[in-house]
Amino acid sequence: MRLVAKKINELVTENYVYAAVLHYFGIEFYNYSDDTLAQVCKARNLNVEKVVSSLEAIHHQPKELPLNTYPADLVIEYLRHAHYVFINEKLPYMASLIENLDPQTIGNAHTIRDLQLLFPLFAEDFIHHIHEEEDTFFRYVMLLMGASQGHYNASKLHYEMEKNQVHLLAIEHDTHDDEMKGIRDITNNYYLDHNAHLHLRVLFMELQALEKDLQVHAKIENQILFPKALQLELKVKQMLKKRHHYN
Repeated sequence: MRLVAKKINELVTENYVYAAVLHYFGIEFYNYSDDTLAQVCKARNLNVEKVVSSLEAIHHQPKELPLNTYPADLVIEYLRHAHYVFINEKLPYMASLIENLDPQTIGNAHTIRDLQLLFPLFAEDFIHHIHEEEDTFFRYVMLLMGASQGHYNASKLHYEMEKNQVHLLAIEHDTHDDEMKGIRDITNNYYLDHNAHLHLRVLFMELQALEKDLQVHAKIENQILFPKALQLELKVKQMLKKRHHYN
């Protein structure tokens, strides 16, 4: 059966990621459960071919990049893009899913109430952490990158290297590596029985996917970016020591 002839709830049951694609087009799957994709697109004046193309595109995942071979500035650009996606796409989508949970329809009233209280706090804290990381660690690494290429102000560089040390930033970073523990506790490790409502099932799978994304993100930072930053810092220290010796 072609996608256009399927009901929205059939599509989302088939693949929960379809719900996020539909959300992008302004279609909240839980509001159109029994309508076909063709009917919804017609009602909302959407180009059905474009919607179908976007749904099919999720099956073509990009190849994993060899980030360990990239210089530190390109790794940072990759991570900044991931931050943008977290802040502007993933978190708002999940916030919408949670905000529109209806315990009278779905059940699980206690879990829904706790999620609706906790998730905004989690999102706020997570976004603060992202901005803090970009304003401190990423900025410092970019400064080191420039200095290693001979672009620096000596007094500013000395000040920044006294204030920021990569190994200390790494220790501080480790304290943020399990942001989702509270959500895991509320959802009993994302457990749902086989009768769980589709809306809740989609949400729990999205939360699990977010946790996996954050684990991969942290792994890139801890195993790729921090070692590169340490090497840069050592290189710059040796460069400054050599320059001081000749002076």
